[in-house]
Amino acid sequence: MSQPLSAEIKDLLDRPNFAHLATLMPDGSPQNAPVWVGRDGDRIVVCTGEQSLKAKNTRRDPRVAFSIVDFHDPYMEAQLRGRVVEHRPDPDLRFVDLISHKYTGKPFPIRNPKGRIALVIEVDKARYTKLPFTHTPAARA
Repeated sequence: MSQPLSAEIKDLLDRPNFAHLATLMPDGSPQNAPVWVGRDGDRIVVCTGEQSLKAKNTRRDPRVAFSIVDFHDPYMEAQLRGRVVEHRPDPDLRFVDLISHKYTGKPFPIRNPKGRIALVIEVDKARYTKLPFTHTPAARA
């Protein structure tokens, strides 16, 4: 059963924060990749190639997990679990261009539309956390 996203999680997803997407390999081991993310209501959108591990893994087993951390405040984060409910073709690069604009201010630079898809993910579990720390790492010696 899909879960509505909180305002805090929507805010993290709507800003150019990097997420990490975990999928399951054929042997059940996790595969993890940093990704750009978009949002379609309470669904998450990740663009990729249909031959990528993300696409292949989610065709076989649609379960995924995400973590996303605020770019400027790494103590603000969300952890999400869900499933890919659609492998949406993106031959005109519409979805990937929207997401690319969010991260780079420009259209997606690789203009080969063959095999581009958008993974549409429904969230089943979501947790938002804001820890009371200030990111002040020690200077390197």
